[in-house]
Amino acid sequence: MAWIYLLIAGFLEVVWAYSMKLSAGFTQIGASIVTLIAMLMSFGLLAIAMKSLPLGTAYTVWTGIGAVGSFAVGVAVLGEAISATRLLAAALILAGLVLMRVSNPQ
Repeated sequence: MAWIYLLIAGFLEVVWAYSMKLSAGFTQIGASIVTLIAMLMSFGLLAIAMKSLPLGTAYTVWTGIGAVGSFAVGVAVLGEAISATRLLAAALILAGLVLMRVSNPQ
């Protein structure tokens, strides 16, 4: 169950990063509220996952999901630049996430 909580927490990290961008420095109230709620939920689920997962594994997977997910949202939704180097960086982060998962017996 900890891995499911961690995956949801990582997805919520992407939600809060995107809504933070939309909040325009917390000047847009709706996006600001979404940001704060998603942050609290993401941190809360990360904390629950950390009850049974090692710190290094949980935090690395959480930030990795957030990084790769935010990169994907930036490219797909916000029209941010995509290049071979950025794709390679995202692929290396994903590879690290997979290695963290398979190195943990839980």
